[in-house]
Amino acid sequence: VQLQACGGGLVQTGGSLRLSCAVPSSLDYYAIGWFRQAPGKEREGISCISSSGGTKYYADSVKGRFAISRDNAKNTVSLQMNSLKPEDTAVYYCRASGALGVYWGQGTQVTVSS
Repeated sequence: VQLQACGGGLVQTGGSLRLSCAVPSSLDYYAIGWFRQAPGKEREGISCISSSGGTKYYADSVKGRFAISRDNAKNTVSLQMNSLKPEDTAVYYCRASGALGVYWGQGTQVTVSS
């Protein structure tokens, strides 16, 4: 079982990007989280959405700028990132967590130039 994240790229400060995570249908009942890891730093959780999409979490560092959404019909979880800052530069990962374990996707690089 593998998740696939995409949508990263290079953007200027203040710009926007939309990341997508393809979630296998077998993980429809799993919560999906977005994490990021900047060079020399630990991986941090920045946003999470419940299996139904009804509960969402944002880290303080992204609250008000990022928005997570989920479309189970399309097996996709998205992270809309607005007002990007250089400190948002990192490799972004999606992760599914549930009763049977934790599954990570490969990362996608986001670079915000100043």
